[in-house]
Amino acid sequence: MKIENSTVVTEFILLGLTQSRNIQLLVFVLILIFYLIILPGNFLIIFTIRSDPGLTAPLYFFLGNLAFLDASYSFIVAPRMLVDFLSEKKVISYRGCITQLFFLHFLGGGEGLLLVVMAFDRYIAICRPLHYSTVMNPRTCYALLLALWLGGFVHSIIQVAFILRLPFCGPNQLDNFFCDVAQVIKLACTDTFLVELLMVFNSGLLTLLCFLGLLASYAVILCRVRGSASEGKSKALSTCTTHVIIIFLMFGPAIFIYTCPFRALSANKVVSFFHTVIFPLMNPVIYTLRNQEVRASMRRVLSRHVIC
Repeated sequence: MKIENSTVVTEFILLGLTQSRNIQLLVFVLILIFYLIILPGNFLIIFTIRSDPGLTAPLYFFLGNLAFLDASYSFIVAPRMLVDFLSEKKVISYRGCITQLFFLHFLGGGEGLLLVVMAFDRYIAICRPLHYSTVMNPRTCYALLLALWLGGFVHSIIQVAFILRLPFCGPNQLDNFFCDVAQVIKLACTDTFLVELLMVFNSGLLTLLCFLGLLASYAVILCRVRGSASEGKSKALSTCTTHVIIIFLMFGPAIFIYTCPFRALSANKVVSFFHTVIFPLMNPVIYTLRNQEVRASMRRVLSRHVIC
């Protein structure tokens, strides 16, 4: 079936986060503050890691990529959301909706896999320290980075491929402030039961399995750290604790949204808002606040540029 013949809908109407103008104004100000304060901080993290020769360890290499992914992820939903707050009619084209959905899952899937890679890095560093420099060499790091980008692409293209095959010929109102799989599929003019099952498997089940696997791996790492008497014990505990916090921020809302994505809950929009707008900007900042080396390096970078 050709897409041109099956898709009559050319645009979708976004109902938004809320109909209350007061709440919209509050959210607008909140997002703007986050963008003006925290987003530049994410770019500062990337610049610091790239410019400081003392931050060449794989941990910082992956942290810089996390900051880049999160900064990119924040551009998918939030800017359009800010514009929609100022618009009477919140409309997104069919192609724009599919594009937004693709990048949302491309970068989101890549970040989930990056957290898995970071867990692997911490496991080797703490549980196999003598083999760390051999295993986590630059070639391996770049290979892992390529693998997570490809994994995110495959995860996302599967979502898009199934949606492109669906006919949209009637309702075009999305009960959300952005395009996502569950809301778009509901508008299809055909039976979507099989597609819904495939989407739950591709997003919900994989997210849940990654989350449980990450928690299990960090439980093993933390048990190993607590049983050791090395000098870097407190640093390792701090790093792993930070990773666990990010895992909950990343996977908690995703599990809530995608394990049962076709149910209608009033909390879905709120969870989606924090998942797509707030948490991505906060993740690298949380890492930085708990990492003395990055904080010290950022101070040096800022002092050099202030003096210049």
